[in-house]
Amino acid sequence: MSSTDTLYAPGERAARRPVVGGGLDTLGAGLDALETGPVQRTSYRQVLRAKVLPPVLGVVLVVGLWQLAYSLHLTSPEKLPSPADVWHAFTVLWGEGTLFSVVWTSLWRGVSGFVAAVLIGTPIGLVVAQIKPVRAAIGPVLAGLQSLPSVAWVPAAVIWLGINNSAMYAVILLGAVPSIANGLIAGVDQVSPLFLRAGRTLGANGLRGARHVLLPGALPGYLAGLKQGWAFSWRSLMAAELIASSPELGLGLGRFLQNQREFSDMPGVMLGILLIFVVGVAIDLLFFSPLERRVLRSRGLLAAR
Repeated sequence: MSSTDTLYAPGERAARRPVVGGGLDTLGAGLDALETGPVQRTSYRQVLRAKVLPPVLGVVLVVGLWQLAYSLHLTSPEKLPSPADVWHAFTVLWGEGTLFSVVWTSLWRGVSGFVAAVLIGTPIGLVVAQIKPVRAAIGPVLAGLQSLPSVAWVPAAVIWLGINNSAMYAVILLGAVPSIANGLIAGVDQVSPLFLRAGRTLGANGLRGARHVLLPGALPGYLAGLKQGWAFSWRSLMAAELIASSPELGLGLGRFLQNQREFSDMPGVMLGILLIFVVGVAIDLLFFSPLERRVLRSRGLLAAR
């Protein structure tokens, strides 16, 4: 035995034996830690200051300017009611027990029409994005339909289908489907060709490739198209409800707004505008914003925002 050899116990020799991959694993973990940074909990005070306080201050500022314009008599009270007058109109609608019914009638139509638009617009977007002859033929049509004002479809839908819910849904679909399809087309165009080749190599062709490669890769653009599609759905529905009137349709937000205009009730008109605005913002905050944050977080982009 050489004098330089050292005697170890069997367990001690195993503990001191160098591990070949250990250094690489440690190095990789260290690099990951440098990239991600330490995870810190956000306090409630920081959440309130960053997420709640700015919109509250914005609302207070708008209401304050509104009240200032009313107090300075920039126009007659018949044209610009005070915030208190609009609040009184809200309490009357609440007291009559019709507020929830009015909002729900439009909200149900808007959401169900949007879901139908997603089911129709998604396969159209995939087909147009993947097949060049179809894209050359249909792409300009989708772009033109997206730029067409939704209110233009209301007279045609009424003549085709009558003044009923079918006409409402037809206007929603004609307004939202092109936006959803164009958003998906834009997202597919941004998918790296390397991902597509890798998917085909692994056997992801046809519907499997669309499900596992195209849609996940195109998700940011697709999500932008969905948000725009919801905006078009809501705007189209309000335009249809403003123009078309029938007992079969019930009383939605658009019809409520038109009724207040016919009665020359400006506080009621302002209330209808605010309700339409609040519902649109609420859908974005409750559904699209969390979905967008989840997509960004899954791609490691949330921290950069």
